Amino acid sequence: MKMNDNVPDQYPYLLSCLIPIQRERLYMKVMALNASPRGKNSNTLRLVNAVLAGVKEEGAETDLLDLYSHHIEYCTSCSTCYATGECILVDDFPYIFDSMMNADGIVLGAPNYIDSVPAPMKALFDRLADAIHCQMLTGKYGCSVCTAGGSGEHEVVGYMNKVLTTLGATVVGGIGVAIGRNPSALKKAEKEAHALGKKLAQSIRGEHKYPEQDEIHRQKREYFCQLVKSDKGRFAHEYDWYVQMGWMK
Repeated sequence: MKMNDNVPDQYPYLLSCLIPIQRERLYMKVMALNASPRGKNSNTLRLVNAVLAGVKEEGAETDLLDLYSHHIEYCTSCSTCYATGECILVDDFPYIFDSMMNADGIVLGAPNYIDSVPAPMKALFDRLADAIHCQMLTGKYGCSVCTAGGSGEHEVVGYMNKVLTTLGATVVGGIGVAIGRNPSALKKAEKEAHALGKKLAQSIRGEHKYPEQDEIHRQKREYFCQLVKSDKGRFAHEYDWYVQMGWMK
């Protein structure tokens, strides 16, 4: 992805996306995206923070973004990003995407909104079409957490984790909790989320292996590689990405 010319220069993800640089990280960085409108009173935020606490115990740096405090336009399905890497929309998406690209691990948090995620999270997902085609989260690890009133928390966790997998990330687990009938369940879920954070950091260090997901990622890269190769005029930017990554066959 490239920035629209109207997007401020302080968003440096252009270089990281178009000129991939393999470098050894001297530290781990995990960023979290929380999609709850409740701000500091968010139960979902409590789970997200518990994950980040576990990550910190393993020595990683963390960052937290509240999606409700950022402006994310809706995807118009113009397909410009496929051809040029540019998005015609001007908003906070480049900053958010840059944060994702510069992290080793990604945590997604959302309350259950009719067995799905709130609008800002879905708007973000819809803007990641180019990143899906290019499997831009390859090599990263992630997990998801969800709070619900009565039910549906596991479906939402599964959905967010599927998005991470679709983007190329390796999923290490997820925590969902329904607290409408049992508010005390949140405390237990926080402990589980803390352990999940530790596992996330350990996975980034290579202490846990995921061979089944490795094969899924290989198949997805092969599929999208053939997709962009079959019509490289339409997918010019993405074709160049696969060549630069050494994935084009």
